[in-house]
Amino acid sequence: MRKSKPKKRIILPDPKFNDVLVTKFVNNLMYTGKKNLAFQIFYDAIAVVSEKTGEDGLEIWKKGLNNVTPSVEVRSRRIGGATFQIPSEIRPGRKSSIGMKNLILYSRKRHEKTMSAKLAGEIMAAYKEEGAAFKKKEDTHRMADANKAFSHFRF
Repeated sequence: MRKSKPKKRIILPDPKFNDVLVTKFVNNLMYTGKKNLAFQIFYDAIAVVSEKTGEDGLEIWKKGLNNVTPSVEVRSRRIGGATFQIPSEIRPGRKSSIGMKNLILYSRKRHEKTMSAKLAGEIMAAYKEEGAAFKKKEDTHRMADANKAFSHFRF
């Protein structure tokens, strides 16, 4: 690379739980710079989760996020005119980012009334190892396992 790598931005922890991971999640959840609204949606969802399960909502969210985070993915690579799907490990930053984005994407597609209810439903589904975000992770792992024969093409 010709240019130097850009500096990593420091992300401040959120005000309620004092956790950087929560802030990263809220930054992904946010639309058009409305961070206060995104925080409100997240906090309401955590409150709903803790109310329904009777446990700590933040811990359930962390376990659910961990359940939908993939560890391998397939990448396309052209070799001799053919395109192969090559399984490869995911670096930790990208791993958590993919997990967050999948959780948010599939909560937006749910059919509850408010976004906080949708997010709460998807968090609880992820915690129980079910739901669309968990299915996406399973499909990714299954695809990587099916293409294990091409792993010697790794770059």
